[in-house]
Amino acid sequence: MSKAGYAPLDAEGIRHYLHAIPVARERLGQDHAAWRIREVGDGNLNLVFIVEGEGAVVVKQALPYVRLVGESWPLPLKRSFFESNALFIQEKHAPGLTPKVHHFDDRMALIVMEYLSPHIILRKGLMQRKYYPKAAATIADFMALTLFNTSMLASSAEAHKARIELFASNTALCRITEDLVFTDPYRQAALNRWTTPYLDGIKAAFERDNPLKLAAQEKKWQFLTEAQALIHGDLHTGSVMVTEEDTRVIDPEFAFVGPMAFDVGAIIANYLLSFFSHRGQAVDGRPDSYCDWLLEQTEVLWTVFESRFLELWQAGGKGEVFAQGLFEEVADAQALAAHRRTFMQRLFRDALGFAGCKMIRRILGLAHVQDMESIGNPEIRARAETLALTFARQLLLHAHGFTGIRDVAVAAQEHAHP
Repeated sequence: MSKAGYAPLDAEGIRHYLHAIPVARERLGQDHAAWRIREVGDGNLNLVFIVEGEGAVVVKQALPYVRLVGESWPLPLKRSFFESNALFIQEKHAPGLTPKVHHFDDRMALIVMEYLSPHIILRKGLMQRKYYPKAAATIADFMALTLFNTSMLASSAEAHKARIELFASNTALCRITEDLVFTDPYRQAALNRWTTPYLDGIKAAFERDNPLKLAAQEKKWQFLTEAQALIHGDLHTGSVMVTEEDTRVIDPEFAFVGPMAFDVGAIIANYLLSFFSHRGQAVDGRPDSYCDWLLEQTEVLWTVFESRFLELWQAGGKGEVFAQGLFEEVADAQALAAHRRTFMQRLFRDALGFAGCKMIRRILGLAHVQDMESIGNPEIRARAETLALTFARQLLLHAHGFTGIRDVAVAAQEHAHP
């Protein structure tokens, strides 16, 4: 049900709405009739407009349903509240790595934010085989800063519980993840889709694969119960905008306090999906420098994240756990250092499991990725998807077999052309 006073806006509605907002006029100019407005939303959930005048802004408005499906799947408008609050918190802890919020209207479920130009969606750039030398390291830095600083490694118990409360009612979007990522791909579900008939066999096999289903449910359990930090909740290459020099993380409407490894695994999964989409189209099996680069960037994601996270922790976490004063002696410090390594190894393996789940859902579930969908020949697409699915299964079932991210890259390369 829509809230009182809410109405979805078209281009002209956006023009009149923004003209009444001083912060918008400051950026666009007073002559609102001259503003250029275009609807650019190509995501699954929302309306998105670019408004250009003397300057430019982006307007994002939630719809009361899932745009990908239609009005048969209602969705709370309050998700814009969660997104705006997540952006404010992320800007505090990772300044300059998200778009700035200029205005939020709870009644209209609408956010006016910074227009990023000449940025493009990272996924689109990767599909075009473009190189972004700073993107993976910046995403890793974003994750380390936001996850560490919103965890009890940096927060008091009171602050952490307040953060949990602030996002606790984001249940509808969490439910999408709970069903579409962890459950539906492994069963008969009305919204599932895949490249049929080529993937019919592997889809049926996954539905009968009890070890795989149990592993997915263990990750779902973790997703539902581990309130470690404020996570983005939908961190993929479609939620990142880039130039060669600048990287910004966008669209945190799925944010809630959950397991840190979920964000890390999600972005690793998307780099691997890009790798397998390109590798699967190379019928001759010859070396491909772009595929090699994608795997190198996958390594960067974890390596930089781990290094930055540990750096923040070692600088003196002032949070509720591992409190200052507990590890003052040399032996104490050594014990804590060893525990930090164990902590990061556990986070790494959890991230691989989540990565496997995310890869599987993007091929056998409802919402796919353009990396694969853009492959016009269904037989070639299915070959790329099969490579990704079988590797995802390995990540989900055998995460403990990988001692580090380099092992993952090597295994992916061998898996793609044995």
